[in-house]
Amino acid sequence: MEPVEITEDGVLLRPWREADADAVHRACQDPDIQRWIRVPRPYLPEHAHRFVTEVSGRAWAEGTGAPFAVCDPATGDLLGSCGLISIDRVGTGEIGYWTAPWARGRAVMVRAARAVARWSFDTLGLRRLIWQAEVGNHASRLVALRAGFRIDGRLRLADPALPPGADGWIGSLLPGEVPAPGSAGPAGPTTLAARRAAVFGRPQPILFATAGAGELRLRPMEEQDLDAVVQTCRDPETIRWTTVPDPYERADAQGYQVYSRDTWARGDSACFVIADPDDRYAGSLDLRLSPADPLLADVGFMTAPAFRGRGYLPSALIALSAWGFTTLGLARIEWKANVGNTASRRAAEKAGFTFEGTARGGVQHRGERADVWVGALLAKDLR
Repeated sequence: MEPVEITEDGVLLRPWREADADAVHRACQDPDIQRWIRVPRPYLPEHAHRFVTEVSGRAWAEGTGAPFAVCDPATGDLLGSCGLISIDRVGTGEIGYWTAPWARGRAVMVRAARAVARWSFDTLGLRRLIWQAEVGNHASRLVALRAGFRIDGRLRLADPALPPGADGWIGSLLPGEVPAPGSAGPAGPTTLAARRAAVFGRPQPILFATAGAGELRLRPMEEQDLDAVVQTCRDPETIRWTTVPDPYERADAQGYQVYSRDTWARGDSACFVIADPDDRYAGSLDLRLSPADPLLADVGFMTAPAFRGRGYLPSALIALSAWGFTTLGLARIEWKANVGNTASRRAAEKAGFTFEGTARGGVQHRGERADVWVGALLAKDLR
């Protein structure tokens, strides 16, 4: 396959040259590229030289790939890498890309990915492109979504360089699905999935709520919270109304901390600690996105015994719900509690949740089905 050049929508895609080696080496020192892209570590000058002179040229010559240097058409400066990292015999190609640190925030790779996709379908006659990334790589996911890819699901990764059990996202793009150059602005389609990829691709935020004369912070769980979480989860009321392990050990709290980080990375939920004005652990509050309905989430919470009755939980719940509606684009947040858990119901209703009824045998609770109260807060309730 003969190498080609593509100029489209403010980017130039061309074959790699030996003169690119220094810029490639500099770009691949970036921690994010080393974290998410399968490049040697440490990345040495000889790795860059081999890539631009041997690896890329062999892919074109053998017809197994189409690697492009992404450049500024006016200056010639290297902005990143984008191309087909594989092409099979049945008309499927896989796209791969990275953006140089100095070129980020300009939708460079969105435009490059669209150009590569259009060329793949119109010139090579491919019937499908696939995109893959390790779960948690929201920057790559956002580019794929804005380039028109549909995220089809997750798959287990078999790369021995990755931690055991690592999962990947996979998406696909078919002919006719590539957005036109410049459509919906340089950032591309602003779908709900793309919006959330942008949110979960950043560090978990700190939210604020007011309770009485003090200000509460909703923040990620930290090492300093572990002992208080253990104490809370050993409390008889917590054990009675939740499904925390019994007995509850410090390892369980550490596992929950890991879960909180992982589930944010996956974009599945947001787990917050409620911290009092002195930054002491006062409770936990989780917002879990529904895998079946993109506009639905449910909330779960618990309060540390020493902080019950102070109005912290309703205030925190209002703040979290407002963030879920405005930032994640939710339409409905559900609350459930075992029948008889009046403290949970009181907190939900004070936060504006409407009680909707009882679901008989609605949840599995410590080995048996239990009846639960159900309520919800709608986005329009906060307007």
